[in-house]
Amino acid sequence: METSVRSRVPASRTGVTELTRPHSAPGPAGTTTAGPRAAGAGFWIAAYVFAVTMAFTTVPAPLYVLYQARDHFGAAMVTVIFAAGVVASLLLAGHVSDWLGRRRIVAAAVGINMAAGLVFLAWPTITGLLAGRLVSGISAGLITATATAFLAELHSSSRPGAPSARAELVSTAANLGGLGFGALLAGFLAEYTAAPLWLPYLVAEGLMLAGAIALAASPETVVRPNPRPRYRPQRVRVPAGQRPVFYAAGLAAAAAFALFGLFTSLAPGFIAGTLHESSHALAGLSTFIVFGAAALAQISAGRLPLPRGRQARLGLGLLAAGVAAVTAAVWLPSLALFLAGGAIAGAGAGATFKTSITTALSIAPDGARGETLAGLFVAAYLGLTVPVVGLGIATQLVTTRAAILGFAAVLIAAVAAVSRKQGAAQASGSAGVKLRGLRNGSGASFRG
Repeated sequence: METSVRSRVPASRTGVTELTRPHSAPGPAGTTTAGPRAAGAGFWIAAYVFAVTMAFTTVPAPLYVLYQARDHFGAAMVTVIFAAGVVASLLLAGHVSDWLGRRRIVAAAVGINMAAGLVFLAWPTITGLLAGRLVSGISAGLITATATAFLAELHSSSRPGAPSARAELVSTAANLGGLGFGALLAGFLAEYTAAPLWLPYLVAEGLMLAGAIALAASPETVVRPNPRPRYRPQRVRVPAGQRPVFYAAGLAAAAAFALFGLFTSLAPGFIAGTLHESSHALAGLSTFIVFGAAALAQISAGRLPLPRGRQARLGLGLLAAGVAAVTAAVWLPSLALFLAGGAIAGAGAGATFKTSITTALSIAPDGARGETLAGLFVAAYLGLTVPVVGLGIATQLVTTRAAILGFAAVLIAAVAAVSRKQGAAQASGSAGVKLRGLRNGSGASFRG
């Protein structure tokens, strides 16, 4: 007997690394039917496709050292190009699966990423690398929210009435786990094969091709509405009365993504140059450790019986401590401390970003959650690019040790500022709630 997918999760309301549940009525795209068995198989197909597509976006990370040695360029600029593609895609097309269909948009994202792979293979120059990263960023922005919503709907159809915990866990593991796996795979292939700038992309292309073929067996969860809604870009809107809270969440997201930017662009160069470890496998492992720790932290944070404020402080504290350890490792130097610091900082970044998403959703009015989250993502990807570009410029002017010390000082100062802003915003929010309660007659009043 077929089960109707009645609970849709608008893609514009989902986070990049965390599944979020809707708080208002489903969107206009309608529903479709899928038997539990077909939806269950489709769930795992979608998870695989999500993972390998995100994995492709970090394949170049451990290869930057080879590109730099050959073409003499800075890896920071490649990160900027990638982030620009992600943000443009999120704002222009991250929400269109609500009426065009989840499977259709996921398939389009896979196809776009495969096109990026062909660019890397056929155009092995710095121009080709930049073009490929831009195209890959567009794919990442297109698939993140769409695949997260797709998994939620397939889970709902395969296990009617079941809690959404499985979909949340698998979505997080596919997203962040995929990012870590891509760097790990590329690092090992570059280290132990004879074609380091060719074979990693070819293997990733094969993994995505297998996913694209299998995707045909996954049921669609959205019926195209008739008439189709008029297209408009995803708007960015922040509630005026909640801007202090939003700014704190945005700054926290930027700090978390600054760490991710460090380990997907410049960290492999630090490992080879400052720590004197030329292994590409080790460079890929360092990125895998950071994203793996972030994924585990997000999964664990959802199970900890801690208030959001304490979770936020814990995440920020781990992020600051990990960055301090990474900086000390570069100065000593110590590879073991560098990897341990990356794990601690990754866990802190994962928990911090999860808290930022939760905070943004809690302050967004019904009907505008996608617009509020869009603003948060823009802040996050500014954090991915601006600090890394600054660090890349600094390494041209001062020693690597001094540059990483400056990066750490700025990031830790940002973490401290976030902590203060969050405390002030929470106090302001609590006062506002109490004042509204008194005005509405719901609070206790003194009658002398």
